[in-house]
Amino acid sequence: MPRTRADRGERRAEIIQAATEVIAERGYRGATLAGVAERVGLTQQGLMHHFPTKEALLVAVLEARDQWDMASAALHGHAWPLEIIANLVEYNATRPGIVQAFTVLVGDSVTEDHPAQEYFRARYAYVRDGGAEALRAEYGDRLPGGLTAERAATLLAAVMDGLQVQWLLDPEAVDMPAAFRDFLALLAPMPCQEKAVAADE
Repeated sequence: MPRTRADRGERRAEIIQAATEVIAERGYRGATLAGVAERVGLTQQGLMHHFPTKEALLVAVLEARDQWDMASAALHGHAWPLEIIANLVEYNATRPGIVQAFTVLVGDSVTEDHPAQEYFRARYAYVRDGGAEALRAEYGDRLPGGLTAERAATLLAAVMDGLQVQWLLDPEAVDMPAAFRDFLALLAPMPCQEKAVAADE
């Protein structure tokens, strides 16, 4: 009986999930098509019917990650409130496998000729732009501490990804959602600042 399009889509999703797990465990360079194929009960040739190269599978993993990521709209130019970004951090704390694979791939991508390097370069540009829009919507062109939204957006992305590394290494010691909300609290104006602004008005 021939496989339907739905069957093929389901099989592709299984392969992508398995590849995500293998990359999280072994890194991109340590992951092989054969290892992924074995995990889903396929021959390597059978897997290559869906993804002819390791690079093609990597791209599919990254695209799937963005589809699962509630921040995907922000990556495509839509500003998200800071509260939604904080909720995303909480959501990420429920899916360590995805976060681990993403973190491993980010680290690998800084090496020469890595196939995901352009993807991550473009992704961070989108993240910084989206973060700047979110911060500008919250605070205007400048934050209470004087930073522009663009400069603070770089820190926003750095804190999110840096917390993920610390959390993956020691989840008992690092409460990732709480720590991210602590960072957002540092960006907010102090009560005395708010009173001074009100007095000036």
